[in-house]
Amino acid sequence: MGSFTFITGGCRSGKSSHAQSLAESLSSDRRLYVATMQPLDSEMEKRVADHQAQRDASWYTVEEPYDIARVIEEEQTRAGVILVDCMTLWVTNLLLAEQSEEDIFAKVEAFADSAAGLSVPVVTVSNEVGMGIVPDNAMSRAFRDIQGAANQRIAERAQSVIFTVSGIPMKIK
Repeated sequence: MGSFTFITGGCRSGKSSHAQSLAESLSSDRRLYVATMQPLDSEMEKRVADHQAQRDASWYTVEEPYDIARVIEEEQTRAGVILVDCMTLWVTNLLLAEQSEEDIFAKVEAFADSAAGLSVPVVTVSNEVGMGIVPDNAMSRAFRDIQGAANQRIAERAQSVIFTVSGIPMKIK
């Protein structure tokens, strides 16, 4: 049985760097990076390029904005470790695709169940979105609430939960 690690924290807290280091410590080859971001503008394209430049040839990438449970299940026999970055963009993609809250939570549950049951280690990254100000519009508040609930569901099933702040990872669970 593999392990399932959930890494959360604020924007630019060091989540992705820590997740990559952890994944690299868990397997020396056949590392899968599941990218959920859809680069819709030049700034997002630069972020993708920056992330890609930080990974060596031991990594291969599958881009999947919607059905990450399917991807990790299909790839578990090929990958030595799976890194999914990130849950926040994944939930955003689902909201923008006009998925209902119930459908989003069903996908979250399916992903968390799959990740917890795989034979290879799975590391996931998500933003902790509820620590700032209350958003000024209904869509942003709905996103915050759905993402917060999604994070709770994923963290519940993860064997390990790590919170990052100012580049420092802190084990929560």
